[in-house]
Amino acid sequence: MISPTTTGARRRFKLWLVAMTVILAWAGYTLFSQMERQAETEQRLSVAKERLDGMQKKSEELKAQMKQLNDPEYISQLASKKQGLVKPGEELITPSE
Repeated sequence: MISPTTTGARRRFKLWLVAMTVILAWAGYTLFSQMERQAETEQRLSVAKERLDGMQKKSEELKAQMKQLNDPEYISQLASKKQGLVKPGEELITPSE
């Protein structure tokens, strides 16, 4: 015959086993959900870095263009080329087709 202490020990062991199973299941779920969240965050970070690199390149291009537009010689060339403006005493020559 099984003694009452053995029955109680088995019951406690089963309860402990169920509790450990629940805790491990929760820990596994939490771990995998955090791994997914981390992967999504890393992907968003990668996209943001690419955008930042593009914006920095565009900024450098705009700074170079600003520097050109502050040059009087470039402005003169641009005015004569795009608007047909010439300095006093100069003559505009247009190629005939």
